[in-house]
Amino acid sequence: MADFSVLSDEFAQVVENACAKARSTALEAGHQIVYRSATGGYVAEYPGGRRFEVRFDPTRPRESHLVVLREISSNAA
Repeated sequence: MADFSVLSDEFAQVVENACAKARSTALEAGHQIVYRSATGGYVAEYPGGRRFEVRFDPTRPRESHLVVLREISSNAA
């Protein structure tokens, strides 16, 4: 395995590729994914492509700790 610096563009590309693979693998397996948007909010994406703005509520049980705020339209960037 090659040596990588965490400050290099090459390392950043490796991380980006790994994240993209993990995302697609999870969605293909039928799992939702949750990530931070560019504006700092949380987005839940489902295998069918629907996306929702969500927030975490730590007082709720683990299976329902996401609270949906609104659906994000498919033409939203």
